Amino acid sequence: MLWLVLATALSAWLFLSSERQVVLAGHDSVLRPTLSGKAIIHTGPVLPDVRLDVAGPVGVDVTLGKTELRSMDELFERYAVLGSAPDGQRAVVVEQVESMLGAAVLRGSAVSLALVAGGVLLWWLPGAERRADLRRRMTEAVRTRHGLTTAGVGVVTVAVLAVAIWQPWGEPGAPAADKEAGPVAGDWTPLADFLGPEIPLPEELTEVEVRGDAYANQTRRLVASAVDTYNSSRTFYEKVVEKVPDLELREPAENETVAVLVSDRHDNVGMDAVVRAIADEGGATGILDGGDDTSTGSDWETFSLDSLTDASDGLDKWAVTGNHDHGPTVGSYLAEKGWTVLDGEVVDGPGGSTLLGVPDPRTSGLGNWVDEKDVSFAEAGSKLADIACDSMEEGKPVATLLVHDPSLGRETLRRGCATLVVGGHRHVHLGPSEVTGENGNVGWTYTNGTTGGAAYAFAMGKIRRTAEVTLITYADGRPVGLQSVELETNGALTAHEYVPLDSQVGASEATP
Repeated sequence: MLWLVLATALSAWLFLSSERQVVLAGHDSVLRPTLSGKAIIHTGPVLPDVRLDVAGPVGVDVTLGKTELRSMDELFERYAVLGSAPDGQRAVVVEQVESMLGAAVLRGSAVSLALVAGGVLLWWLPGAERRADLRRRMTEAVRTRHGLTTAGVGVVTVAVLAVAIWQPWGEPGAPAADKEAGPVAGDWTPLADFLGPEIPLPEELTEVEVRGDAYANQTRRLVASAVDTYNSSRTFYEKVVEKVPDLELREPAENETVAVLVSDRHDNVGMDAVVRAIADEGGATGILDGGDDTSTGSDWETFSLDSLTDASDGLDKWAVTGNHDHGPTVGSYLAEKGWTVLDGEVVDGPGGSTLLGVPDPRTSGLGNWVDEKDVSFAEAGSKLADIACDSMEEGKPVATLLVHDPSLGRETLRRGCATLVVGGHRHVHLGPSEVTGENGNVGWTYTNGTTGGAAYAFAMGKIRRTAEVTLITYADGRPVGLQSVELETNGALTAHEYVPLDSQVGASEATP
């Protein structure tokens, strides 16, 4: 019983005093758990803080730190789009809070066990005669008029410690700066009152509150613009998701497996719900990511990776990095999130097939699959073909070659060492185009259009050009067909005809 009381009190103290460095909304941030039942976001001295209710008694206090941006308008657009598709960021917060709670319980239980064990050891070491003497002295002390018993003192100490941690007299989740006059001081104001009656507010934002002293017209304008972006993004993609069940998608046979192909999302997290809806409607059990999930590969863009990971929950996940995913962040982060990040080794792919992939060699590095320095794109393609051909068993080619730019697999197809080469990079749909290898094997190359509807390297918000998602069907360990789904800028959603991958179908027939 004593161990349980100590473990509970110590675990609570450790949990509520813990914090984590995490990237949220593109910011290096500090996350702290509270018992406020609210999520409080401290944006800094210029922008208003934000507060909203969360389900349950455990809240979070988030202090946003540095980020990369070109303008304040771009920052507010980012906030608005993330607010309209919050599942990825919410999953990060929940994961971190659960991790902190688990660590606190583990440490609190271990320390409490050590304290109890130490106390028992100290009680046992003096011997039976000394323990009897101590018991006699304690009994006499209880009978005196001197205050509380030893047990009572322990209970009061634990209670005082718990109250000191909780601090119910203070505002939950408030930082030290809130207790002094400062740039973020002030009362919480409903967002509707802050914006005024002339700005229509979506129903789900009525409970949001803001706080700050300097409510300049410029700040109000930016917040109002963000609310408009939030509403337009949310309604646009919600309407698209509602259209997915009406698509004429091919139903896979019992012996078939389907994977959904995405590429060139370029931070457009709004499309992720659409991708998942198409995957579920088309019977997909896996996802192939052709890269360029970000615009620069920077740490602040991990929100895009969080969103895609959350949308892909329960699916088998494979990915390569693109030329815009420059640096170590994207590949390592996806790997930490449970993706199989391909780097020059043949792995098990969808439906028991074989899968080979590599990072784009032009800016994201050549990875472990090529050791040479200063290798040209053509040389990288030749090296990739060597790997694919060396992996062939009994003349059977690699089922799928996943690369960011399908041009990288041109030499592999020429040698007849892959059945299907897929990727993106061009932001437009091409293929599938049939290629007969020098060894007689028939293969196809296919370019998926930009899933993020990206005209440039950054594509948050509504799509700027036709967005595409492709369902790839596998049977008997090889790809047997493709079905493209395209979303136009006006919200029109179209499922094109299923294209079987056999030598009777040419590129002219296969292009939607």
